[in-house]
Amino acid sequence: MRRLPIVALLAGVFCQPAFAGHPTPTGESLAARLAELERETQALRTELEWLREHPTRLPPVEPTPAGPAHAAPPRADEQFFTWEELQAEMRRLTFTKGDFRIVPYGAFWADALYQTARTTPGAFTIFVPSREAEGENAFFVDARRTRLGLNIDGPRIPLLHHSLSSALVEIDFHSPVTAATENRPTVQLRHAYWQARNDDYRVLVGQYWDVISPLNADTLNYSVGWFAGNIGYRRAQFWFERYFHPDPNLMLTAQFAIAQNIITDFATTPGVKRESPGWPVVQGRLATTLGDRSAGRPVEVGVSGHIGETGFDFLDVDPPQHDRRFRTWSVGADVQMPLTERLALKGEFFTGENLSAFVGGIGQGMCPIRRSTVRSTGGWFDLTYRLTDRWRVVAGYGLDDPNDNDLIAGRTYNQFIFANTSFDVTRSLLTGFEVTSWRTLHQDLRDEPQGPTEPGESVVLQWMVRYGF
Repeated sequence: MRRLPIVALLAGVFCQPAFAGHPTPTGESLAARLAELERETQALRTELEWLREHPTRLPPVEPTPAGPAHAAPPRADEQFFTWEELQAEMRRLTFTKGDFRIVPYGAFWADALYQTARTTPGAFTIFVPSREAEGENAFFVDARRTRLGLNIDGPRIPLLHHSLSSALVEIDFHSPVTAATENRPTVQLRHAYWQARNDDYRVLVGQYWDVISPLNADTLNYSVGWFAGNIGYRRAQFWFERYFHPDPNLMLTAQFAIAQNIITDFATTPGVKRESPGWPVVQGRLATTLGDRSAGRPVEVGVSGHIGETGFDFLDVDPPQHDRRFRTWSVGADVQMPLTERLALKGEFFTGENLSAFVGGIGQGMCPIRRSTVRSTGGWFDLTYRLTDRWRVVAGYGLDDPNDNDLIAGRTYNQFIFANTSFDVTRSLLTGFEVTSWRTLHQDLRDEPQGPTEPGESVVLQWMVRYGF
């Protein structure tokens, strides 16, 4: 089916007879027609490469049954497309500019939440304030998770072994600007990067996820376990990734990145100036992938870590302290594996120091009183069971446990336990419901018989609807 249009066009160019009123083609007209054919051929090749790079737009390929007794008839609501229908759909949803294909995408996302005790920051949860500070219940309806993006597929790059090139930019509306309100949100840049890749390596430049701890918990909460065991965020970086294929069922991956220092501590402390040190954050990860990757169910195990510095000028002491530097580092492990045909496990573990910029330490990289670093250890896991192709249930647990000896006042322990179910109403419409129990321990400067301040505890009920395109 792919060759027929090209063959027909070639036949039209070289075999067209000369009729009255239609003069025999000249060399210039033949050259113009050949150039037009070359452009169409290149567009078709780009289209095919785009489909190969975006397999999620194609119907899933089911394994061939062992015998006719196990064959199941296709569902009546399944949609399968011919090549021509896919072409028409792609042309309708994409734009082209020269050799570039621009694909808009997005998700209109809304959540309704009830919290038995108010959490921080509100419409999603990263920890629970002490019941002495909060404690009243709360209800939210929020649409700031809505995301919009552009996926740009470009031409191959000859100097990089004809690697595929692409770029992506994505925003949502969760920028933490104090002047914004829930119904007047501000734009937050999530991703903005260019990359080139092939079967052996990938090069990426721009804002993207951290190399370390690459997985996310399948919670419906916007924060996906940040501040509660899931470290790693987004930042500007230069990323290099190399793949090794010693066996068809074995792949080794080495990842390395130099990334921007992000300094989050003392953001509102008078007399403290934050500054970026003279060298970047260095991140790395080694991973092993076992199993048939084409079937989409391999086992992947990775180890990762980072090292860097944060810097401050403490101008509110006598004498002032300039150019103070504090190390940030982490070591972690991640795993994801299928346990049965329908049940899958994934999770991460970390330990490190000064992790606030990596959403670790419950957001505390530095002790605000001692002005020294805070060590922390934690992790998370979840289990996903697919009841049907459309309906799934997930349960999981996470914790972040800063070292109590490093804190005089602050959050000393944070955990969450969650269970949710979600259902694909259509290929574009998803809805789900989740119950999460949060518990955050606090301590302060008081020297009273009851010891640390009262913990924060909350049960969060969340219903979400997402419509993607």
